[in-house]
Amino acid sequence: MISLHSSAIKASLYGSFPSSLRSTLSVSFSAGSLIRLPSVGKRNLSVVVSSGRDSSMSSNNVSRGSSSKVAAESFFRSVLGQMETVYLNRNPTPKSVLELVRSVDDQQLCYDHLAFRTFGIGGYGIDSLASFFLDYGYTPMDELKFPAKKLRALWFAPPNASAVPGGSGVNGPLPRVFISELLVDQMSSQTQDVIRKYTEASPNGKKYAGLSSALGTLTWEKPLSSEFEQLARESEYAAWTLVNGYALNHVTISVHRLKSHLNKIKKLNQFLEEKGIKLNSEGGVLKVSPDGGLQQSSTVADSISFKFADGVTKSIPCSYIEFAERLVLPQYQNIPESEIQESHRRDGFEVGNADKIFESTFQEQLSRRTG
Repeated sequence: MISLHSSAIKASLYGSFPSSLRSTLSVSFSAGSLIRLPSVGKRNLSVVVSSGRDSSMSSNNVSRGSSSKVAAESFFRSVLGQMETVYLNRNPTPKSVLELVRSVDDQQLCYDHLAFRTFGIGGYGIDSLASFFLDYGYTPMDELKFPAKKLRALWFAPPNASAVPGGSGVNGPLPRVFISELLVDQMSSQTQDVIRKYTEASPNGKKYAGLSSALGTLTWEKPLSSEFEQLARESEYAAWTLVNGYALNHVTISVHRLKSHLNKIKKLNQFLEEKGIKLNSEGGVLKVSPDGGLQQSSTVADSISFKFADGVTKSIPCSYIEFAERLVLPQYQNIPESEIQESHRRDGFEVGNADKIFESTFQEQLSRRTG
């Protein structure tokens, strides 16, 4: 198992950032040390200039503040880019889907949201990963509850930030973030014991959730294959999180932002199915909110080979890609199409839709891939 304390890993991650950002990182490569990220909380991204100050000093402060904000955003996007790279390297279907969509629509491709899964125990839940996004200006929004699956989720709205010129994906408009957690205390004692075994053995791992996702490593040791099977029998979500940790569960293409005929989700679904892409059929391929304003679909997750701590190698579910079309709200229907902004469209998430999307990694859907 690769440790997050490895100096080789830290050097690799540090070297992956643009040279312009490395000066913003304070990095020590001595044994046992960790990367220290720059402090870039909301309050640090703006500059207040007092009217009584010398104008040249004020100008310099504004300049430094502006430079700091640019560096912070660039660093943040670089970390998202590392998460995306790990995700695309592990999951050939999302990579193929992005290539297929770009073959028709080669303009800016935007992400609607990024999604992660966590264990709601000992600080390893939603908060462990949310702190990274909150530091960069994200705002917590609504809670969603999934009693049957023993899950809860929160979504986070992005700060206002201009897309990188010509940027797509994580370099486009910043996406929403959707983080879910397993309600561990509602699981059987056997499942709780397995989860506690690994989270308690790595009590500080929860502090580095974002780093874990960017590196593609677990913050705990690899489990036994029997433990994975134990969790899978009770909760496929739990089993997925045990072996994938903080890895991106999925990214979501913002369908209505496409410029070609694929900017309608039904047409995109048809296009992908004609290309041989398997879509999640749970509850129907197209998942529609009761108000009709949020329409979603997703692929079936890819599988990867995983070697467990006992030497057993199994195929495990990995990640998938989702698609979301947000319709214009009724009160904005008379606005010319050319003037429609994201704020004019249906926001947020829908429990009924998300409940079925979760099953993109479940065995019943994975069996359709090979059936």
